[in-house]
Amino acid sequence: MSIRVMVVDDHPMWREGVARDLTEAGLDVVATSGEGRQAVRVAAAVRPDLVVLDLQLPDVSGVEVVRGLRAALPEVRVLMLSASGEPQSVLDAVKAGATGYLVKSAAPAEFLDAVRRTAAGEPVFTPGLAGLVLGEYRRLAAAPPAPHDDAPRLTDRETEVLRLVAKGLSYKQIAERLRLSHRTVQNHVQNTLGKLQLHNRVELTRYAIERGLDG
Repeated sequence: MSIRVMVVDDHPMWREGVARDLTEAGLDVVATSGEGRQAVRVAAAVRPDLVVLDLQLPDVSGVEVVRGLRAALPEVRVLMLSASGEPQSVLDAVKAGATGYLVKSAAPAEFLDAVRRTAAGEPVFTPGLAGLVLGEYRRLAAAPPAPHDDAPRLTDRETEVLRLVAKGLSYKQIAERLRLSHRTVQNHVQNTLGKLQLHNRVELTRYAIERGLDG
């Protein structure tokens, strides 16, 4: 099935260029928008799998748009595509619910790869930013809460995959480490997300770190 993508950026030439690149790569661009509030309304109507979102918009910040998108469409993936690689911008976007964060200087092939991986639920970051996000989650989890007795029970394999997710490994790396197929790893992650009532791999990583599974 084709990936349904929405592009949100206030610069018409950039927005149209991104939409054209996505279409030529075989993805289905279902909508574009230049404003944040409009983007949330349109996304709720067209229900994209993935939103490629600029951080700076004329009416509201991209971070606010992420919150609105996730409230309207809990399953939607959001890939931030921004000129800014400032650590605080990245952390704010991820905490709001963004799945990945790429700077606009990325090469076209890198961008298209990031779109496909983000749509599959992988957190994708410009090199150097993934460590920043994991480091922040580790800081927040410095004093993790005691595990709840009523926490959903994971299988041994799901726990094993979860530990590697918390270490920042990609699906491909996890598959190679455990000698599993890429699809099997994806299935384990999706099953774990469902059991824990989480929405994406970023939330799953934080859950694992809070419980000391990244050691």
